[in-house]
Amino acid sequence: MQAPSSPAPPTETGRSTGYQALLVGLLSLNFGIVFFDRNSLNFLMPFVQPDLQLSDGQVGAVAGIFSFTWALAAFGISRLSDMVGNRKLLLVIATLAFSACSFLTGLAASFAMLVGARILMGIAEGGVMPISHAMVASEVEPRWRGLAQGIAQNFGSNFFGSFVAPVVLVWLAANYGWQNAFYIAGLPGLISALLIWFLLDEPAPNPHAAPAGESGSFSGWVGAVREVLKVRNIWVCVVMGIALVAYLVTCWAFMPLYLIQNRGFDQTTGSWLMGTLGISATLGSFAIAGLSDVIGRRPVMIACSFLAVILPLGAMYYQGSAWGLAAIFFVGWALNGIFPLFMATVPSESVSPDKAATVFGLCMGSCEILGGAGGPAIAGQLSQSLGRDAPLWFMVLLALAGGVAALFLQESAPRVLARGKQ
Repeated sequence: MQAPSSPAPPTETGRSTGYQALLVGLLSLNFGIVFFDRNSLNFLMPFVQPDLQLSDGQVGAVAGIFSFTWALAAFGISRLSDMVGNRKLLLVIATLAFSACSFLTGLAASFAMLVGARILMGIAEGGVMPISHAMVASEVEPRWRGLAQGIAQNFGSNFFGSFVAPVVLVWLAANYGWQNAFYIAGLPGLISALLIWFLLDEPAPNPHAAPAGESGSFSGWVGAVREVLKVRNIWVCVVMGIALVAYLVTCWAFMPLYLIQNRGFDQTTGSWLMGTLGISATLGSFAIAGLSDVIGRRPVMIACSFLAVILPLGAMYYQGSAWGLAAIFFVGWALNGIFPLFMATVPSESVSPDKAATVFGLCMGSCEILGGAGGPAIAGQLSQSLGRDAPLWFMVLLALAGGVAALFLQESAPRVLARGKQ
């Protein structure tokens, strides 16, 4: 093994530092717009639900169906981008498509039309992140890729999708109607698509890609999945992902309704409380991951999972000021900072490099399909049968399940493992 003092020189990408920064910035912006559109219905649901006369079960079903189609598209479109090679074109098409679907959501006049629009949006948006990760991997120097991929996935999505979206969209809906809010929400994607088309180049083909018919074949993929499932950390990350993504999507789907309709907050206060989650997630995407580098993945993932119970409990039982509740939301949503850890970091540190793509697909896909689709659907039925508190108690159970699963993790942080060998 090569000594840490003599690292191998990074592979040259042929791209200037300025271009690499531009690439990461635009991809982060674009994914932020994706999450802005993805979360728009959740934040506007207090307006949409009474207007379309939706039951809580239908609210959960819409969120679950969207997550399911998102996950399927992530598998299919990322595979298509590998086959055709033109990643930039596919990214631009996907961006234009999800912008159009925002307009379609504004036209929805029934539950069926709403479901149809969200299915199309899930298909359009699902491939954006896999394609973006592939572009970063081929265009950014190896020494910066971890940070670059973290910024591309987490910064824009948390800032725009979780902070800006609730504040701006609720204001638009209150002043111009929820339909017009969806129409306006589709405009940034059009601008982003133009910027990508004119400012970014098509990435060069990956010279290390598996030849067709070998590890890239279906049988090769199945064999790789069987192999990685023998690793305990992979199972733990899959279980954590299912539970905690269900927690995340259930919160997005039902917390805005709970704050307005059950706690009696006005629309503006409710939107700022939800916006607090975006501030927490934006900061946590750097702070939590950085902390895990220093003290280890396992303690951070255990602590954040158990800490997340205070968010739904605070929403139900805290009777102080909105500022106090915002502080509870901010601390409880630190959970969001460990999502890259169980989706990518720990799995990639637990298997050989040639299996990294396999575990990314396995962990992210199972999280989104089983947790993202199943969680809000179950929460919707619980709400309809037991009352609006039920989805929040469901969140408590999901956080506890994630924390218990994290107890079985084996530490994988390189810095912590190196200290243990000294």
